[in-house]
Amino acid sequence: MDKQSTLAFVLIAIIFLAWLYISAPKQSETNVSKNDSTLVFKDSMRRQTASGQEENSGESKVKQAQELLKIQKADSLSFGKYFTFAEKPEKIITVENNLTKIELTTNGGDIKKYYLKKFKNWYADGQKDTNFYDSHVQLINYATRGGGPDLAFISSDGKSINTSNLEFEPSLKNSDYKVSQNDSLRLSFTYYVGPNQYIRKNFTFYGNKYDMKYSVELVGMNNIISNDDYDITWRQGVRFVEENSVDEALYSTANVFYGGENVVIEATKVNEKVQKEFNGRVNWIAARDKYFTAILAPKNPSDVSGAFVDGIKTPFPNNGEKIFFNLRLNVPFNNAAIEKKSFELYIGPADYDLLKTYGHSFDSIVDFGSFFGLKFIIRPIGEYVLLPLFDFLHRIIANYGIVIIIFALIIKLILYPLTKSSFQSMKKMQLLQPKITEIKEKYKDDPTKINKETMKLYSTYGINPAGGCLPLILQMPIFIALWGLFKVAIELRQQPFVWWITDLSRPDTIFSLPFKIPFIGIDQVSGLALLMGIATFIQQKMTMKDPSQQALVYVMPIMLTIMFMSFPSGLNLYYFMFNVFSIAQQYYINHKNDGMVLVPVKNPKNKKGFMARMLEAAEQNAKTQQKKRK
Repeated sequence: MDKQSTLAFVLIAIIFLAWLYISAPKQSETNVSKNDSTLVFKDSMRRQTASGQEENSGESKVKQAQELLKIQKADSLSFGKYFTFAEKPEKIITVENNLTKIELTTNGGDIKKYYLKKFKNWYADGQKDTNFYDSHVQLINYATRGGGPDLAFISSDGKSINTSNLEFEPSLKNSDYKVSQNDSLRLSFTYYVGPNQYIRKNFTFYGNKYDMKYSVELVGMNNIISNDDYDITWRQGVRFVEENSVDEALYSTANVFYGGENVVIEATKVNEKVQKEFNGRVNWIAARDKYFTAILAPKNPSDVSGAFVDGIKTPFPNNGEKIFFNLRLNVPFNNAAIEKKSFELYIGPADYDLLKTYGHSFDSIVDFGSFFGLKFIIRPIGEYVLLPLFDFLHRIIANYGIVIIIFALIIKLILYPLTKSSFQSMKKMQLLQPKITEIKEKYKDDPTKINKETMKLYSTYGINPAGGCLPLILQMPIFIALWGLFKVAIELRQQPFVWWITDLSRPDTIFSLPFKIPFIGIDQVSGLALLMGIATFIQQKMTMKDPSQQALVYVMPIMLTIMFMSFPSGLNLYYFMFNVFSIAQQYYINHKNDGMVLVPVKNPKNKKGFMARMLEAAEQNAKTQQKKRK
């Protein structure tokens, strides 16, 4: 969970605890150990990727490409006797199905660009572009040669080889192909080392799928590939495509499904380099940003002997940030005359329901949030309760804004028993305040006696002093799961609601400030965040009756409003409506119980509660200490 989210939850928790107080009496980096030849490969990879982390516009892009070609041509002199640097202009082959439009290049036999037909790029106000290539999301970082996947290995003459530098021959002659609904298309790229010696990459595309079958054939490569292994690599992760790169970077990770769980690798600080090595069976590796992901999974996980991930968060113009991950699957090479390994490659939306249809635990890449190690509770709530309810409502109602409002009402009704118990407990505590005040006046010189008599008072009237807090604490996993759901739900991306709320996945900015708020870094004002803050203020005003605590009525709503300014409008809409429903519920409960009076229970429980036992122990300890002093 990012810092802003954590701080917001801490503030919410403070409000809950302050409410009770007023009503009551008082993710390791590992060192990489590889042989020298592998380190040579890693240095080469770093040198090839450092100059092109993301395509830029204009002059910088041209300079970037020129510098990269200089490096690659220099490297071509050291390719040894088996391999030759690609010198010919690349040929682009386009494959289109119902969901994607893919450009593949003969330079490296790679995927160069990968467009999603159902997802548009963001636009600044008033901007539109009808050109398909400019208007649709494209997920491959193609500034360097190739995008992925590539092969990397050390040749028997000691050269570091990456197939992105080699010129492949395509199996199909035409440049454009369309794959219809129930059809498939196979496209191969072959690099010939010599007679009956070649590297072949095979792609199989389907008419209505984001995934493709990918296989590698090594024929006659025995005694050419050394160290008895090679790597399948994916460089530069997934291309950033959202307006707010800082927000997108918060959710950009590398993922390795290893040992039966999804291991998440993050780079949290600018210029921070992270590395992680995995030895043994790996089910898949992936890179993702906020809404999209690329996953590479071996058909047989036992064909893979490990994985390696390295990444870095870098600064970007206009106070932006981006993260780039390089992924590698290590594949054993048996030095046979013919070897073939098969994989599944998914490139598309990080949509829970969609990923679940592919199996292999792909859906675990969708994060429903975590807070202080409570992921094992929060994920099932989001996965099996909240998301199915959200999807069900959308099947009935087209507008996601209305779905969120009804969703908030349903959650409020589900939580009604807990909140009702909390409100009633707090009401009783308020009615008990005069009696507690009398005890404090009577035993003002004996704090231990005050506590003891107070606990006896609770027992007399059957009141649990934690009764107002416990229901609120029980709600926290639900709130956190909702938080995670709305912050990364691709369903809300570019979905409008009404009036100024044009995209539920982005802040609903109504005007911009000429400066950034210190320590918070916010310079935009969200309309829904303001409404949420006003609703919070009203709710606090209805709850806090102690004059000495009235400052909290103003401070907490202001702090929460500032924190929520940068959050998606869908999330702010939910919390605003939830607060409105809470105000209505509290008004109803307060008026319904206006005649509430404190009545002593007939048979107070003989069993002492935890707090009573603690106070009794403290009192006994105090007496013991007094005796020792005498």
